[in-house]
Amino acid sequence: MRGPEKIYHETISRDESRSSCALNRCNLPPWIIGSEEFQANPQPIDIDGARLTDPWLFRRLEQTPEPDERSRIFHEYVCVKFSLDEVVRSRTGGKPKRVYSYVHLLRAWGADSNGPAGAVLKAWVESRFGLLATYHHGRLVDDSAARDAFRVDRMRGASRAIGVLMQLDLLYTFCQDELRRRFPGHRWKTLYRGTHDPEEYVIREQAPHRSASAHELTLVQLNNLSSFTSDPEVAWEFGSHAWEAQVPLAKIVFFSGLLPRSCLAGEAEHIVLGGYYRIRPRLY
Repeated sequence: MRGPEKIYHETISRDESRSSCALNRCNLPPWIIGSEEFQANPQPIDIDGARLTDPWLFRRLEQTPEPDERSRIFHEYVCVKFSLDEVVRSRTGGKPKRVYSYVHLLRAWGADSNGPAGAVLKAWVESRFGLLATYHHGRLVDDSAARDAFRVDRMRGASRAIGVLMQLDLLYTFCQDELRRRFPGHRWKTLYRGTHDPEEYVIREQAPHRSASAHELTLVQLNNLSSFTSDPEVAWEFGSHAWEAQVPLAKIVFFSGLLPRSCLAGEAEHIVLGGYYRIRPRLY
């Protein structure tokens, strides 16, 4: 089997203009995070500086036993630190507009992951984890129009996303702490994804027939950020095909129930870092 580093560099070599994402801002290189080996043997991921810049917040969260109270403390802290309720006026003197907050991005992602907010989230994953986006209005590796759309949406989103990348750093770190608190001793969570177009994904290989059911496992490259659900019935609402995956907790950026209900509610949604996954198709 080819090593994860070789597979990763083969992928980015198809689009050399974006190969700078081999540099990231966390404790593991991208070819490890995105590999199938990571899915089999996950390790904690820490974004550089995320805890050091806000030590008071994480000490306070550690001292708070109730999950709902921790969610409230986190959201209110981020709102105050980044002045999320303020309205800013564009430099051209246009109409007042609100800057994106991490909550706006998550809501917009749920409505359309291929819009400007989705491009900002995918760009954040590229910069922090080094995982390249593979889909945005089309497959980026072989669709120049899709690549142009991604660049334009990323720029449009960035114009309203002042400070939002640091908010996302805190969100991921908070999410990881909550997963460790709520699922002590666990390293994976079984999640499901519905899709109408499985051909959009790069399918690398079928697993060897180790058992009667092993032939159903397939190695698939997911976009650098993807939506899953913990409810298999919900997965069927989003596609004619449903996949089951053992997702490392370290790859979960957000899950339904992480934030106060007044901020965001979802259908057992989980937003997950991409890369290579062994998935099992589910029969309806």
